Order: sequence, then structure tokens, then C-alpha cells
Amino acid sequence: MSSSENKQLMQHIFGELAEGNSRPLVESMAEDFQWIVAGNSRWSGTFRGRDAVLNQLLAPLRAQIEGRIKTIPLRFIAEDDFVVVEARGNNITKSGDPYNNSYCFVVRLAGGKLQEITEYMDTELVSSVLKDPAA
Repeated sequence: MSSSENKQLMQHIFGELAEGNSRPLVESMAEDFQWIVAGNSRWSGTFRGRDAVLNQLLAPLRAQIEGRIKTIPLRFIAEDDFVVVEARGNNITKSGDPYNNSYCFVVRLAGGKLQEITEYMDTELVSSVLKDPAA
């Protein structure tokens, strides 16, 4: 796919994420997809394989957020197989704390499928608001 097509796919995925619909994200993940959370927080690490991403990263996050997780895209930059997405969260934890993180996602795609996401975010906010994902 071209950089323009990759950008359009990410615009669609994040348009849906802004509404709390994660289905296009999940359906676009390659089987060997990996998600890297940068930094040194309890949430940091590399999650290899779609099942690991869904069960070890996204499920623990969903368990702590009231309602559906919403991530609002602000900017998309595409080049070759990469799309960079600047975004902001719009969420409340089940304990009532705001969780509106700032994100930069570097996404690598191939053949219309997500191969890898590297996520950069405010790790201090994660540490102060979210519980350990393994809990």
C-alpha cells in the first residue's frame, strides 16, 4: 500500500477509536503484530503477537477505564510503510480519575495490516493513575 493509503487506514482506525470503537484496530492487526510501549513504567514493554497485545496490554487497560477507551487523533504523518499519529486520550478510570494521556504512535504497516506500533506517552501519568497491568 502507498503512504497515502496507509494514512487513510490509520485515519479510519483512529476516527473509530475517538468514538470508543476498537474493532477496526483489532481487525487490522497482523497475526504477528507487536506493540511496544516505550519508557520505564509498569506498562512499558514489548507485547508480541495479536493475542498478547489483546490479553496482556489492552484487556488490563480496559479493565481500569470506565466505559469505552477513547483516543482522539490530532495529526497524521505518513512516509512509506510508516504512519505517525499524535493523539490524546479522553478517559476516566473506574475509580473516577481522569486519564487523558498524550500519545505519539509510530505505526509500521505492510499489506494493509498493522505490523508494529511503538507508543510514546506520559509515563508519569500512567504510573500515578493506572494500576499494574499484571494485577
